[in-house]
Amino acid sequence: MNAIDWWVLLGTMLGIAAYGTWRTRHTDSLNTYLKGNHTTKWGTIGLSVMATQASTITYLSLPGQAYESGMAFIQNYFGLPLALIIVCAVFLPIYRRLGVYTAYEYLGKRFDRKTRLLGAVLFLLQRGIQAGITIYAPAIILATVLGWPLELTIVFTGLLAIVYTVTGGSAAVNLTQKWQMAVIFGGMLTAFFVLLWKLPPSAVAMAGAMGKLQAVDFTPDLDRRYTFWSGIFGGLFLSLSYFGTDQSQVQRYIGGAALREGRLGLMFNALFKIPMQFFIVMLGALLFVFYAFQPSTPVFFNQAEWQRHMSGAAGPGLRALEAKHTGLHAQRAAAAHAWADARQGGDPLVEASTRAALSEAQRKIEGVRKEAKAALLAVDPRAKTKDSDYVFITFILTQLPHGLIGLLIAVMFASALSSKAGELNALGTTSTIDLWRHFRPLAAQDEKRNVRNAKWFTAFWGFFAIGFALFVRLAENLIEYLNIVASIFYPALLGVFVVAFFIKHVEGTAVFWAAIVAQALVVGIYALGKFFPAHEIGYLWLNPIGCVACVLVSVVLQSVLPLRPAARTS
Repeated sequence: MNAIDWWVLLGTMLGIAAYGTWRTRHTDSLNTYLKGNHTTKWGTIGLSVMATQASTITYLSLPGQAYESGMAFIQNYFGLPLALIIVCAVFLPIYRRLGVYTAYEYLGKRFDRKTRLLGAVLFLLQRGIQAGITIYAPAIILATVLGWPLELTIVFTGLLAIVYTVTGGSAAVNLTQKWQMAVIFGGMLTAFFVLLWKLPPSAVAMAGAMGKLQAVDFTPDLDRRYTFWSGIFGGLFLSLSYFGTDQSQVQRYIGGAALREGRLGLMFNALFKIPMQFFIVMLGALLFVFYAFQPSTPVFFNQAEWQRHMSGAAGPGLRALEAKHTGLHAQRAAAAHAWADARQGGDPLVEASTRAALSEAQRKIEGVRKEAKAALLAVDPRAKTKDSDYVFITFILTQLPHGLIGLLIAVMFASALSSKAGELNALGTTSTIDLWRHFRPLAAQDEKRNVRNAKWFTAFWGFFAIGFALFVRLAENLIEYLNIVASIFYPALLGVFVVAFFIKHVEGTAVFWAAIVAQALVVGIYALGKFFPAHEIGYLWLNPIGCVACVLVSVVLQSVLPLRPAARTS
């Protein structure tokens, strides 16, 4: 990066943060601080929901995931449009009619105190962990660009998000996310067109020939992570959890100018979320083709980790692997050009033979990459060997002109700040409303004190996220890891809401214990798959399993438990 990149990066990020802080510096009303401005229109709501859902991990990690595994991840979103229709029809009207600050307040009104606390605790646990994971992505960027220690980058990005989120609350989040999404869309489109300009005419065909464009898999196997069926059913339940029960999403749409505004904001996401994700995974698939034609690529994309060990005792072995990879990569590039020429020549037999040679060259490269990761682990068992999250940032830093590099880095930071702010704001809200005011009911009468406490809780969760990110170790691709965490903690919570909305005779005690049982079941199934991989199922299936288990167990328990004299069935 040169001076132009730094001016673009710092000007964009500090300008957005300062703008949000200044515009909302006098937010003293609890209602505005937690819900945002009641004049918020559907466009701002839609972009805010999308920005909260789409963090830096989406833009940094998803292209790398598609680079490795193709476009199959897009099936994860197949159930999302139907989920958002259900949220618009059922969840949103009830939240607005009751005038709640959090989704878990509704559980207290429908059931009892302990069920409300259980919902709040499950959210705080899950979203607190995700907030720590989310901060990893911008830390990866700074560590890659500047060679800074990972710990320093985590603290820097975390503190920047804390400052303006604590200052302005939900109003600041909604206001800044609109501009952050504009930066994100502009930067990603720029990167996409630069990539297309650098690709050969046969790029899309080659991506298809190498299996990177297989976006739909109708295989009924439960052990496959991404299939049409896991996307439709598992993705439906996961999206219902995210948009219907996760306070970081609920808080974005319950405070709009009217019910219509919230619904239109959600329908905006129903229409544009899948195309946006398709665009990003397509970019990752084309990155695979781009690197196949390049004269050289890294054997390991996390160059900071690789170079750290190259200077040590393992250096000679790692350099030998680099040399081996360079030779194999030259063979793959030659095979890629031969296949492109054969395809243009129109001879099916020659094209088939060159495609086979290309596949074999790719298989060898994947083999040496596995050797490189094994070598790193042999030297340092704590080495970060999942390097797919570094694929896109490597392309940005090595292939884009100066100025655009700064813009794309700003894109990553913009999405980091927007999603982080939404998470912290929701965590602070839930802690204030469902914990502080729950145990201190007289505090509800002191408006200024509640705003102060909401700011303190927001800051607390910001520092919690920083602390978690400093110590967590990730073995999965970042975007997959986030969805795995959600699929472990949210199915039981979704089951509680399903019972609350649709099964009126079930009371708090039955659904409370049913949620505990369902949570234990989901954790058990996931742990079984980790200890016995032959019995592992795709994590998306945990969502319908946990939700249905909660519903069924609550109905059974209610049939044997006595009814309360004054049971609330509203």
